[in-house]
Formats: sequence, C-alpha cells, structure tokens
Amino acid sequence: MLRCDGVAEAGPPRAVRRGDRGFVTAEAALAVPAIVAVLAMLLWGVGVGLARQECADAARGGARALARGETPEAARELALAIAPRGAEVEFSHDGELHRVVVAARSPGPDGLALTVAARASAHVEPT
Repeated sequence: MLRCDGVAEAGPPRAVRRGDRGFVTAEAALAVPAIVAVLAMLLWGVGVGLARQECADAARGGARALARGETPEAARELALAIAPRGAEVEFSHDGELHRVVVAARSPGPDGLALTVAARASAHVEPT
C-alpha cells in the first residue's frame, strides 16, 4: 500500500494458494519436449536443404565436366564425389546440350527421409 508521503507500506503477506503449487514444473514438462521437437524439425529441414544443395553442386560439376569433353565415367565419378552418399547420377544429351540429374535421400529416419534431386545443363564448349 502507498502512503500519501510516497513511502510504500508493507501490507499483509499474500497467501499462497495451495492449488497453484507445481504449475511451473508442469509448464516446463510440457514446454521442454515441444522445444526439442521444434529444434529437431529445424535440424531435419536444414539437413534436407543441405542434401539438395549438394545434389545441385554435383549436377553442375557433372554437366561442366561433360561440356569440357570428359568421358561420362569421369563426369559420373566427379558428380558422385560431390553428391551426398548413395546418390544416383543420370546423364542425357540433346545435340550440344548435356543434362545431368543427381538424386539422393536426405538424412533422417526412414519415415522422414525425402528424395531430393537437382538438375543442371551445359553446352559443349568449343575446343
């Protein structure tokens, strides 16, 4: 309570209701697993994004190698060296345009792993 001279006066202590005890513990018990689940989803999403980027880098590298005139075997080895583990590489060409598709499974449990793919193309470079 505030007196008219501006000094706070100690009032009677508030009684703690017995029904409110343990609410912080219960809230923490619900909040911590929710935070962990959100962090796990974020990490899974980052893993999918990184796998997709590795596939894109591998496809670009393979397409450039083919455009330079390297053999398909050498281009496949280069793409697989860049791609995530277990990736598949496919080549096709249409005249002077070489196309490369790299597909791989994202990291994570089997039920959450996605197949990510990337495509790249390059024109044959003049020699």
